[in-house]
Amino acid sequence: MVDVPMLVGANAEIAPGVYRMQLYTDGVALTEELRPGQFVNLKIDGFYLRRPISICDWSHGVLTLVYKAVGEGTRHLSAMEEGAALRVLLPLGNGYTLLPDKQPVLVGGGVGIPPLYYLCKELIRAGQKPTAILGFNTASEVFLQSAFAALCDTILTTVDGSAGVKGFVTDALPKLNPDTSTVYTCGPEAMLRAVFRSVEFSSVQFSFEERMGCGFGACMCCSCKTVTGYKRICKDGPVLRREEILW
Repeated sequence: MVDVPMLVGANAEIAPGVYRMQLYTDGVALTEELRPGQFVNLKIDGFYLRRPISICDWSHGVLTLVYKAVGEGTRHLSAMEEGAALRVLLPLGNGYTLLPDKQPVLVGGGVGIPPLYYLCKELIRAGQKPTAILGFNTASEVFLQSAFAALCDTILTTVDGSAGVKGFVTDALPKLNPDTSTVYTCGPEAMLRAVFRSVEFSSVQFSFEERMGCGFGACMCCSCKTVTGYKRICKDGPVLRREEILW
């Protein structure tokens, strides 16, 4: 974990209220390994707490983040222009574990989709052929579909049926072989619960969204109860295995 200065290279709205920001190091050689499912913590001037955002991509020294402007801090972030400076604490959290000899299915909803993009690239590098299922409420909210489609078989779902398959991500889940399938998922809790119920006998890794204070396990404010006791989403997660989860 390092705290490095980075510069904004691009920061554009890609869907209503959703932004893609690219950051590059300000003359610092970054040797840390960034794993799919991990996140970074951004220090925004004028705000006491940092903002945790999942890693969407890491390639050739450029860090890509996709985030939704929902509060004062992220709205301030969305207004940053090219060349603006940020301090970035990274990498944080426990990311996805890439399992060999498995057929991976990536299931994402809304702003839970971005961390699955880097995961998709890493799975392909490992010689696997993932399928991505991307869920949104309506067609106007869709983002990153073309980026995923350029990498793997991609299924789009919308609740209102205005694009892709009408319904939820669970309506598009293929028939899974529990011996050869792994599901990697990230999204709102209601979606995660539905996936939990739908793929009972397969290997599943869930990435949870949670309010965080410090982002590295010191303040304990993001603790949740699991079958083996309390775990911190920022430190022990955000990725947890199906067999750990209590619902």
